[in-house]
Amino acid sequence: MRKLLPLLSLSTLVVAACTRFGAVYPPRPPTTPGEPVADPTPSRVVAHVTVTRPALQAALQEAIPKTGEGTFNVLRMERSYNWQRDPVEVSFGQGRIALALHVNAHVALPVSSVDVPLDVAVEAEPILSSEYRFKLQGLSVKVTSTDRRLKVAESVAGVLEKIEKELKTKLVEFAYDLRPTIAEAFERISKPVEFPVSDAKGCARFDVLSVEAGPTILADGIEKDLALVVAPQVTLPCVARDSAPELPPLTNVSTIVPGPFTVTIPIVARYDELTKATGWTFTDGKYFFSTEYPGLYLENPELYSAQSSLVLKMHMQGPVHAAGIDTDLNGDIFLSGHPQVVDNEIRLPDLEPTIETSNFLLRLKAMSDGDKIRDQARDALRLDVGDRLQSIRRKLSEDLTFESGPGCFRGNVDKVEVTGVHAHANYLRVYVSVTGRASLRAPCYP
Repeated sequence: MRKLLPLLSLSTLVVAACTRFGAVYPPRPPTTPGEPVADPTPSRVVAHVTVTRPALQAALQEAIPKTGEGTFNVLRMERSYNWQRDPVEVSFGQGRIALALHVNAHVALPVSSVDVPLDVAVEAEPILSSEYRFKLQGLSVKVTSTDRRLKVAESVAGVLEKIEKELKTKLVEFAYDLRPTIAEAFERISKPVEFPVSDAKGCARFDVLSVEAGPTILADGIEKDLALVVAPQVTLPCVARDSAPELPPLTNVSTIVPGPFTVTIPIVARYDELTKATGWTFTDGKYFFSTEYPGLYLENPELYSAQSSLVLKMHMQGPVHAAGIDTDLNGDIFLSGHPQVVDNEIRLPDLEPTIETSNFLLRLKAMSDGDKIRDQARDALRLDVGDRLQSIRRKLSEDLTFESGPGCFRGNVDKVEVTGVHAHANYLRVYVSVTGRASLRAPCYP
């Protein structure tokens, strides 16, 4: 009888605690309605824009008419003139662009006609307008000649002024349009990218809030820094947009930090979606973990937050026939830990069974199996964010390398780093820092 008393006490304790034992952890906190909130901090994707002198010269060569004609009055008689020009020469100096071209004019005078050489000098400040077009501001156009015959005609009808006005009108209308290239970059960066994470499906999205342009630098061409101000986010599951995005007008600002840019991307995941993404493996939905009680199994894993900790809840079920115990278990066990970032991985290194679950497993003489459950759960809850963000990395590099309009856009991602993780009531938020480079060049790189 003395030997049977401890066994009977243990059996009574286990049966009392385990038969239809239910939850051995305080109840899950009540959930609040609503989707995961990314709440991204605006970041700048900076692209260095270069329009080379040959590209600008070719555009001006196309925009300025090669020939022209008109009429003037001499001694109350209408006479005609026409002209044709040589190729345009472009240079830069003192913050302005200079154009030089030679014009050969044919002027009909009362007695005869003459061919007169003209020199056209243009100075202007190149600016990038809110419509993403390089235009010439503060135009100064001068047409001169030392030919005395033309000076006679000029005194009568102002031929020089007519040619000057005609050329100035065309230069005022001139625009080197970057909008096609910028618009395609905007469309590519704004398009959500879907990517699978185990059984879950996430979306990466970069909402473009504005586009900024820094000061202009003239160095045998036009160079500027453009910045797309984006609000990036990754959500599990995907969150739909309210409306289709539109390219905002360009805003000129006094300064933009050049060089590589850093974008901070918040990743938000609902716990039910995150549970799917953990890679927790079951055979036909069940995980048989115990050698002492081979009929016991775990199923239905569920992840949620409780007081800044993450809790993994699993349902345990199966028969227990050992040490005089003959019963069926049917209830939940819980493991709890704090999420940490370790070398681009989200881990729960302190994940342990709760006190109630540990006591239960101890009474069940299954602590060794409890350690197995814990270790298996730790491995399953390791999420390599850096590896899973490869589609986002490709988005900012391969997807942002294309040819469109007058130039080419190129994007490169140099580094992806997980910088923080925070458990909220309904979702987990992870912060990822992406460092990259971008450029726009016209004409395209060789």
